[in-house]
Amino acid sequence: MSRRDAAPAPPPPGGVLWSLAGDARMLLALPAALTMQVAHPAVGAGVDEHSVFRTDPWGRGERSLRSLQLWVYGGERAAQEGHRLRELHKAIQGTDATGRRYHALTPAYYAWVHATGYPVYAHAQQYIGRPFTDAQHRKLYAEWLQVGRVLGINDRDMPGTIEEFWAYYRKILADEIGTNAVVEELVATDRPVPPPDRGPLPLRLLLRALWPVLLPPLARFRRFVTIGFMPPEAREAIGLDWTDEQERSLRRLGRVVRVVVPLLPERLRYLPMARRARAEYRRSAARRPAPR
Repeated sequence: MSRRDAAPAPPPPGGVLWSLAGDARMLLALPAALTMQVAHPAVGAGVDEHSVFRTDPWGRGERSLRSLQLWVYGGERAAQEGHRLRELHKAIQGTDATGRRYHALTPAYYAWVHATGYPVYAHAQQYIGRPFTDAQHRKLYAEWLQVGRVLGINDRDMPGTIEEFWAYYRKILADEIGTNAVVEELVATDRPVPPPDRGPLPLRLLLRALWPVLLPPLARFRRFVTIGFMPPEAREAIGLDWTDEQERSLRRLGRVVRVVVPLLPERLRYLPMARRARAEYRRSAARRPAPR
């Protein structure tokens, strides 16, 4: 296989994404990225018409999370997952709410879905981690571009630098983004959601029994973190309200998370695939001969 035809590699072990993508804290920020994605009319229409997020929310979330972990920690499987996703999206097409024809693999739409991850990671990190330095921002963006290559996104379809990214991002927010039926569902607190159907049977039975009591506060918390961890300019473009009191509550939550999570053992701080990849990387590093 020539270098040109070689499968793109995932971002490097030890990089910014290596520590970030598998951190359990980032689960709090993923709903914000998803909501920004579907706020694009073409993406929202594709999800509305083709996704199983209403009928199988837990399975859909589990599969999405596994896919994201593979992009960063999957090694050779990363490119295979990127290929699988493109094959999966080939049949997704239709007409959005503006009357415009869409296809899930239209470069501008596919790139926007990927692009949302960078501003959400950067924004959430200010609350639940240590804010990035300028060098870390640039490294994170370069690594996110590499993930885009894993997903089959051409370099010409993503801004090549941070400066170019923010100009592109502001233009998409101004020209394309707004609320729609899927956005409203994702931030609603009164929509029916089935109890979790994953995990040990005793736990599932317990959750099923308690679900009428647990769902209302969980739905309110989901809305809170979805809007809170969304960058303010995206909130404004979509039309989501956010008060000063909510901002203070989010900062209080962030302080607790920043203190508590680093004290936990790695098996609780990192998702399973990330934890295994990090352990294997440390073992490989230990086996390498020391430099002379």
